[in-house]
Amino acid sequence: MAEERVRAGAAVRERAGAAVRIGEGLRAYGLIAAMWVRSTLAYRTSFLLTALGHFAATGLDFLAILLMFSHITVLGGFTLPEVAFLYGTSNAALGLADLALGSMDRLGSRVRDGTMDVLLVRPVPVFAQVAADRFALRRLGRITQAALVLGWSLTRVEVDWTPGRVLLVPLMLLSGTVIFGAVFTLGAAFQFVAQDAAEVQNSFTYGGSTLLQYPPAVFAKDLVRGVTFVVPLAFVNWLPALRLLGRDDPLGLPGWVDFCGPAVAALMCVLAWLAWRTGLRNYRSTGS
Repeated sequence: MAEERVRAGAAVRERAGAAVRIGEGLRAYGLIAAMWVRSTLAYRTSFLLTALGHFAATGLDFLAILLMFSHITVLGGFTLPEVAFLYGTSNAALGLADLALGSMDRLGSRVRDGTMDVLLVRPVPVFAQVAADRFALRRLGRITQAALVLGWSLTRVEVDWTPGRVLLVPLMLLSGTVIFGAVFTLGAAFQFVAQDAAEVQNSFTYGGSTLLQYPPAVFAKDLVRGVTFVVPLAFVNWLPALRLLGRDDPLGLPGWVDFCGPAVAALMCVLAWLAWRTGLRNYRSTGS
């Protein structure tokens, strides 16, 4: 009994220590991000112009969809408001993850030039430093543009709104943000080994978001299987959107799979955490 009490006490202390470390990491992230926000707002005109540029650049993707629908009425069985719903949910989720963790793709350059060593000697969690480094408030442009398209689509899609379906929309955005955030982290962990793999990371984040803007029926089934079972981006919006819009799943998966977004997001977080810890522990300085 005494040994069990000792083990239980050690487990409680370990969980308390983990909670303290998470709290310290969030506080450090907030302080670093606030520093970059103050720096950005020192030049308000420049910030507004870059945010508007970001808004316009991301809006070109939706402009291409509008031009496409000037010649067709449906795409892969989806109408314009339904494609706009896919566009809005995928871009809003990516935009939120990009705002929080978009700086992770710079880790490779830090490993190559040796500045990663500076982060290791500071009394602040390395993940918080990398994630908040050069926090870019201009990324609000993508989120704003996606929110406008999503808001328009929600007023046009033909859905019998019930409390469950209404709740599915914010749950989809939250799960999608976490999934994209985990992909950002996995890409950063991979750069501990590859050192120059930012474009590989971008192909899964920004490229994945572009893929999710269009109905799954327009892609080959092998590609749909890949983004469902290998890199589960389909849980960002494809599967819950099919449920919401009353469309058939091209893979014929059971209906309960459409609600697995939060579980997949949690699993992705665990995988990203393990990959990050492994990459950081095996990091070897360049010696410069």
